[in-house]
Amino acid sequence: MAFLLDDILLAPVKFVQWIGKTLYEQAQTELTDESVIHQRLLELQARFELEQITEQEFIEQENALMRRLDQIRRYKESKQEQT
Repeated sequence: MAFLLDDILLAPVKFVQWIGKTLYEQAQTELTDESVIHQRLLELQARFELEQITEQEFIEQENALMRRLDQIRRYKESKQEQT
């Protein structure tokens, strides 16, 4: 009976913990999704070719995206080393 009561009383806390963990995992997945960066690089290239941005803007934005891609890859490598 005590275990059942504990389960009932702790259910809201466990639910909030589960939601928090799920949101954290989803955020990690989105932040480390290389395909998003690749898509942005393609879009950037298209904008440059259509002369919607200058060469300087292209270079700056490309460098920023490449740095982000490098960060993602280093993060993934560090996670693999931890497991």
